[in-house]
Amino acid sequence: MRIGVNTRLLLADKMDGIGWFTFETLQRIVSAHPEHDFFFFFDRKPDPRFIFAPNVHPITLGPQARHPILWFLFFEFSIRWALNHYRIDLFLSPECYLSLGSKVPTLMVIHDINYEHSSDNLKPSHQRYMHFFSPRFAQHSNRIATVSEFSKQDIIDTYKIEPSKIDVVYDGAHEGYHPLDAALKQEVREKYASGCPYFIFVGTIIKRKNLATVLTAFDSFKAATDSKMKLVVVGHKVWWQDELKDAFDRMVHKGDVVFIGRANSELLVDLMGAAEALVYPSLFEGFGIPIIEAFHAEVPVITSDCTSMPEVAGDAAILVDPKDVDMLAEALRKVSEDFSLRKELVEKGRKRREYFSWNRTSELLWNSMMKTLEG
Repeated sequence: MRIGVNTRLLLADKMDGIGWFTFETLQRIVSAHPEHDFFFFFDRKPDPRFIFAPNVHPITLGPQARHPILWFLFFEFSIRWALNHYRIDLFLSPECYLSLGSKVPTLMVIHDINYEHSSDNLKPSHQRYMHFFSPRFAQHSNRIATVSEFSKQDIIDTYKIEPSKIDVVYDGAHEGYHPLDAALKQEVREKYASGCPYFIFVGTIIKRKNLATVLTAFDSFKAATDSKMKLVVVGHKVWWQDELKDAFDRMVHKGDVVFIGRANSELLVDLMGAAEALVYPSLFEGFGIPIIEAFHAEVPVITSDCTSMPEVAGDAAILVDPKDVDMLAEALRKVSEDFSLRKELVEKGRKRREYFSWNRTSELLWNSMMKTLEG
């Protein structure tokens, strides 16, 4: 069988959540199924690390698709041409884009549809594109995979898709995450946080990740305690304006906030493992991979009580209303002062992490691919 895959988000040292989903699942699937040929469609010259096995055939197509107009050209012309030219039997798109003009059986992965519930999470041009095309993509795809029961229900309700068309495949966590010994933990803290313990925030800095509330709550926490705690922020700055900029400018303790920027996987493993707790009060998630990463690093988690996050965290995290600054500040205080609470959360996290693995995700995604062919 000849399987085509949209791999445009496999970008060396620049991958976010969907890129890691693509990386972790594909490397397992192509190795587990050497009897099939996989045609990886990139929009730029691929890094050799992404050619996972001899049965992977890298194809570079233009244009480089990083704008709505270029998305349209890439998927409706380049991808459609490639699917025909390479006689593809099945097309897998690990993100929520596909070719409406293609008749090749297609499985599309929709991680979440946050853009349908808020008009200010994306650039206006991106928002208009997603709002117009996403329901059409959902209807056109032969099957849909998504990463939580929450996202499945959201897709059903919003796009009126039959439940039987959607498979839940869940996410996993990078295998490198692990607890650090005391010496390495202190070494990381010396290098990145002036030797102090710290909370860690992980995520691309966009509005729905809710960093503005984290900054305000952290400042309130610092004002109410004599804690030396710092806040380490890991993520690429896509959005730095409006209430986020205002929240930072108003901070009394802004000197205790450390911005790392985008971190590679090795650095992120160390930063997570040396943290006192993960602070992840996102406004909307389809899954929330950092929650599981923190469980593997045996770091306590504070996350939101909405969308997919309670489903992922179970009873192994402190759940807060992501819009309630006082509630988040109190959670920061509790997790920093209460050793017994931290120990309890870590113990529960060890158990909870067993529900999620990239091996399981890959098996479920492959099963969904086979269902797509069956019709």
